[in-house]
Amino acid sequence: EARLDRARRWAKEWRFRVGVHHLRGLIDAETAGREYADVADASLRAVWPEAKPAAVESTPAVTPAATPLREGSRLPALTLPRDGGDRMPLAPAMGRNLVIFFYPRADTPGCTKEAMDFSRLAADFDAAKTDIVGISADPRRAQEAFRDKHDLAMPLLSDENHDALEAFGVWGEKSMYGRTFLGIIRTTVVVGPDSRIRKVWRNVKVDGHADEVLAYVRPA
Repeated sequence: EARLDRARRWAKEWRFRVGVHHLRGLIDAETAGREYADVADASLRAVWPEAKPAAVESTPAVTPAATPLREGSRLPALTLPRDGGDRMPLAPAMGRNLVIFFYPRADTPGCTKEAMDFSRLAADFDAAKTDIVGISADPRRAQEAFRDKHDLAMPLLSDENHDALEAFGVWGEKSMYGRTFLGIIRTTVVVGPDSRIRKVWRNVKVDGHADEVLAYVRPA
């Protein structure tokens, strides 16, 4: 009963936050509608951490129509808007790896934890000659608010046109609680200094993921 009361209070707070973001223009109406639908799921994670991951992570219902980039593919030439107002080429710096993590929505519980985990390990990734960048379909202002609120250490790119999302095959049909919708399938990609994809994690589970990626890019 106490947990249920906490879940109700938590869900009310999240509904209010989504409404404010919508009114401020940080998210569009479609995104706001999806976030309202996800409140029950997020409330469960917040007050019942031992819940099974399958109950809190949506699963893609179908494979995206476009053939996704895969391990061994060369990174396409893409430039996206980033937090701060500039545009950033999606390419590794000379002699360095690039980790790209695609996340569904800025400032939601799972995406916040994932971004904060990567940010916490930023110095370790740098020592492994690896840069990190996050990408979602959120507008630039939402990315900036997300960065500032959680003091995130990596660039956050806005892909509202889905150029990178569709090229990497991370935009697809998902289902949750019997409801089907299009969204970002949580995915992480490691690109080598030669601009070829070395590793892809799809349907990522957030807990421990950033550490797993760091272990992969660290020299043997």
